[in-house]
Amino acid sequence: MFDLRRLWGGKRGSREQAKERLQLILIHDRSSLSPELLDLIKQRILSVLNEFVEIDEQGLAIDLEQTEETSALITNIPIKAVRRNVRA
Repeated sequence: MFDLRRLWGGKRGSREQAKERLQLILIHDRSSLSPELLDLIKQRILSVLNEFVEIDEQGLAIDLEQTEETSALITNIPIKAVRRNVRA
């Protein structure tokens, strides 16, 4: 699993950066999703969630699990707080 938030500009070492990029490539290789589409999905998920909750960036993780019949995007998104000023 890897840290989505840091994939888009957070501070981290080159080792962590390389590891996350490799994981992204492996996910792409195991699915029919292009890397660009997978990035777009991640960005949109984070964008929507950030409207409603404050996310703990340190614990944020995503993984793509695949069987012969299906693929599943598995996320672990720790929530620090719910934003109270959100209108339904």
